[in-house]
Amino acid sequence: MRLVLDTNVWLDWLAFDDATIAPFKRAQASGMIAIFSDEACTRELVAVLNYDLGKRSLNVETQKAKLAEFHRLARPHPNPPPLRRGGSESAELPLPKCRDPDDQKFLELARDCGADYLVTKDKALLVLVRRKIRPAPCRIVTPTGMGRELVSADVLVGSRLAVY
Repeated sequence: MRLVLDTNVWLDWLAFDDATIAPFKRAQASGMIAIFSDEACTRELVAVLNYDLGKRSLNVETQKAKLAEFHRLARPHPNPPPLRRGGSESAELPLPKCRDPDDQKFLELARDCGADYLVTKDKALLVLVRRKIRPAPCRIVTPTGMGRELVSADVLVGSRLAVY
């Protein structure tokens, strides 16, 4: 499965060690998922890791360590010609317009890397699930919803392995 995670989901993974991210970590470690990022999304993460997060603020050394972890986990995507879902090259697919222009980059990355899922907690992105005229290039889900998908897929793979 090909995933794009928005910045808040990356924060949950890297800075907050949120429990909803546990299925992602297992799936990534097992090779079940590939997570993609590009230059624009990475720049935003770098900036946000530097924000004052109150008690959860990260010092410079911790920021560097978290960025190194991010670079180990995320596959860089240089935004070449767009891909259709499933990875075949095509003419650029029209995207829905996100109310928050800062979030449009996640839709573009999802389209360009052929993502199956865009994982977000952002309401401006989640509302696009209901769009029918210009649908999103992939499924847009919350971290909790994606976690359920990953656990379900892991159980299916496990049961298939047990059968064979």
